[in-house]
Amino acid sequence: MADLFDLKESGYFYTRLQNPTNDSVASKIAALEGGVACILTSSGQAANFYAIFNICEAGDHFVSASTIYGGTYNLFGVTMKKLGIEVTFVDADADEEEISKAFRPNTKALFGETITNPGVTVLDLEKFARVAHKHGVPFIVDNTFPTPINCRPFDFGADIVTHSTTKYMDGHAAQVGGAIVDSGNFDWDAHADKFPGLTAPDPSYHGLVYSKSFGKGAYITKATVQVMRDLGSIPSPQNSFLLNLGLETLHLRVQRHCENAQKVAEYLSVHPEVAWVDYSGLSTDKYHSLAQRQFRNGQSCGVLAFGIKGGRERSIKFMDNLKLISIVTHVADARSCVLHPASHTHRQLSDEQLIAAGVRPDLIRLSVGIEDIDDILNDIDQAMKSL
Repeated sequence: MADLFDLKESGYFYTRLQNPTNDSVASKIAALEGGVACILTSSGQAANFYAIFNICEAGDHFVSASTIYGGTYNLFGVTMKKLGIEVTFVDADADEEEISKAFRPNTKALFGETITNPGVTVLDLEKFARVAHKHGVPFIVDNTFPTPINCRPFDFGADIVTHSTTKYMDGHAAQVGGAIVDSGNFDWDAHADKFPGLTAPDPSYHGLVYSKSFGKGAYITKATVQVMRDLGSIPSPQNSFLLNLGLETLHLRVQRHCENAQKVAEYLSVHPEVAWVDYSGLSTDKYHSLAQRQFRNGQSCGVLAFGIKGGRERSIKFMDNLKLISIVTHVADARSCVLHPASHTHRQLSDEQLIAAGVRPDLIRLSVGIEDIDDILNDIDQAMKSL
C-alpha cells in the first residue's frame, strides 16, 4: 500500500485515483483518439478545467479561441481569473501572426474547439498547432462534436484533446462525463522552464518528477494523482459503464447523425422561411473546404445552426410548434433536439454581446438525431408552415 501511495507500483487502492471500470473506458477513448493515455472526469466542464489547470497556476496565462461553448468561456474568463490564471480570447479565423500577438512570456497553452458550440464553425487545427508550437506550448482542443470517428486532432498537430462524453460518446443522455486524452507528443522537458509542475520535483510525492518517471504518460499521471486527487471530479464507475454502452455504437450513430444533418441542412438552405444556414457539409459553407480536409469523408457532426426570417420571435414560434424535435439544453443526442441560445442559454446577453460571443440573435441550434429522416423533415415542415 505504501508503494501504491508513493506511485512506485501500479494498482487499485482508491477510486478517486484509479478504478478498473473507469480505466477500461478511458483506455478505449485513448485508442479511439490515437493517444497514449486518458483520464475520465465527471463532466466536460471538469475536463476542460483540468486540462488547463494541470499546466497553469496563479500568475500564468493562456490563449483561447473566442468562439467556444459559453460555459467554457465563462470558466476561462471569469472563474479561472479568480484563481489568478488569465486568458486572452482571439478570433479563431485570424491569421497566425494576429493570434501570436496574444501570447506572453507566461503563456502556457492554446485552446480551441474543433467544431464550436453553438455556432458550428470549424477550427483550422493545423494553424492552431503551428502557433502553439512556435511559442513552445501545447495545443488543447475540445473534440466533442466531431468525435474521433470523424476527426482525430492529433493527426493535425494537436497535443491534448478533451471531450464532453455526455454528448455523442454517450448518445442517449444516460450520464454526464468528460475525458482528457494526451497524444504523448509534447516534449515537456524541452520547455522545462514553462512547465515546472511536470519537470520539477513534486513535494507532495517526495520530490517525484513526472516527466522523468512517467515519460509520455506524465501529463495524464499528474492530472490523476495531483489534480484529481485534490479536486475529485471523478465519474461514478456506473456512469462509465453507461458511457461504455454508448461507445459500442458510436461509429454507427455518428454516421447516421451526419447523413440526417446533411439532408436537413440541404432542406433548410432552400426553404423560403430560412435566412441562413451554417453547416460545413454544404458546398456553399465558409468552412466546407476545411471540413473536407480535416473530417472523415468531409462529415462533421449532426449539429447545425440556422436563422428564421423575422428574428427572435419567429424563431421561438417555430420551435414551439415542433412535435418530434424537443426543446432542450442538451445536444448531440440520439433524439433530435433544438435550442435558441438568445432566448435560453444566453438570454442574459444583449444582441451586441451575443454577436461578440459568436452567437447571432436569431441562431437556432438544431441537433439532428438518428430518427427516420422523413419524420424529422416532416416535423420541421409542419412547424415552418405554422409561421
